[in-house]
Amino acid sequence: MDETRVVTVFLRNDADVLFLRRSDAVGSYTGRWGTVAGHAEGAPDSQALDEIREETSIDPADVAFVRRGERFAVEDADLDTRWLVTPYLFDVSHREVEPNEETTAVEWAPPTAILRRETVPDLWKSYWRVAPTVETVRADEDHGSAYVSLRALEVLRDAAALAVERGKGNWDHLAKTAQGLLDARPSMAAVRNRVNRVLSVASSDRTSAAVERAATDAIGAALAADWSAAETARKHVDGERVVTLSRSGTVFAALSSGAPASVVVAESRPGGEGVGVAEDLADEGLDVTLTTDANVPAAVADATVCLFGADTVLPDGSVVNKVGSRAMALASRDTGIPCYAVCASDKIAPDSTIHVDDGDPETLYRGDADLTVDNPTFERVPASLLNGVITEADVLDDEQIESLSAVHAARANWSRTAHPEE
Repeated sequence: MDETRVVTVFLRNDADVLFLRRSDAVGSYTGRWGTVAGHAEGAPDSQALDEIREETSIDPADVAFVRRGERFAVEDADLDTRWLVTPYLFDVSHREVEPNEETTAVEWAPPTAILRRETVPDLWKSYWRVAPTVETVRADEDHGSAYVSLRALEVLRDAAALAVERGKGNWDHLAKTAQGLLDARPSMAAVRNRVNRVLSVASSDRTSAAVERAATDAIGAALAADWSAAETARKHVDGERVVTLSRSGTVFAALSSGAPASVVVAESRPGGEGVGVAEDLADEGLDVTLTTDANVPAAVADATVCLFGADTVLPDGSVVNKVGSRAMALASRDTGIPCYAVCASDKIAPDSTIHVDDGDPETLYRGDADLTVDNPTFERVPASLLNGVITEADVLDDEQIESLSAVHAARANWSRTAHPEE
């Protein structure tokens, strides 16, 4: 049996992946659905990027590597071939695709469509090796809670679809998966609220199909809320001299789609997320200055508005966000300019519990002195320092935030609703 090494590449935009229907120009599996794929006799990493360009015309600069899965073998006796498949997952910033002659149709769809159509062999196995999991949700330190919460919803959607189509799981299994996601990121209100919404909606039926429907609907609602919050924030940045820090997908969308006069981005130690934000905004053609965290008060003195994201909004209207946010808000108050947190309302916490993990002490100090290292990553910004929280429902005051917190708290009772006898 011949042995051939190949790459299978999933391109993800939002929560859909790109499917390509194979034409007569390919040597195998004509008419079946697949993804970007190709022979990889050399280095598979570089081959994956080459195949993306060749089969979709998407510039590799527009994709971000997410994960490479463990290689596995697929044997096809009819072709006398053993395919050695290395799967990949990339995020792509747009859906503009120009396929080559190897493709007859293009479709963006949830990866669960693999379970419901004729595909190349073991395409689901390839996806499953790069799909989001409870562990990847727990380990993601590179993205904000809007992104991470979307991945959590994908975990529920994928697990529920697998249970529907192949009987691999039931309500109890999915409820345990949901609880695992809640335990994985207790500090992220968006993860808690969006997972709780799915299980709350599905708890009346307690079926895998109900969970899949609810997760799919929640993904659509989350994307719409994040986009609408960015649109609302955009009205507050047009023509303004803006100061921000760290990486918030919603703030970035507001700035990149708006027309601020200038943007100052603080570096945001220790992770330096602000550096990448500054680069990306500059690539969008904005007038951008990257500065140090310590220089934020001076930068605010020359600004007209301050914006930052929110990891969590507490019921009293205070905000938990990356360290440096409170200093920015204090400088904004002293300067007399408005300061807003920006997020979807799903980031409003159902209770006042604050989960804040300390950063790695070695990023601050590696010496031998007998001292205590305090290296917080997040901090609380009192509501009194903010002019409000910008969401998809416009700027919320403290009373509106408290009311939405109660709604989220009610949805967190899905476990008791599903088991009323307990």
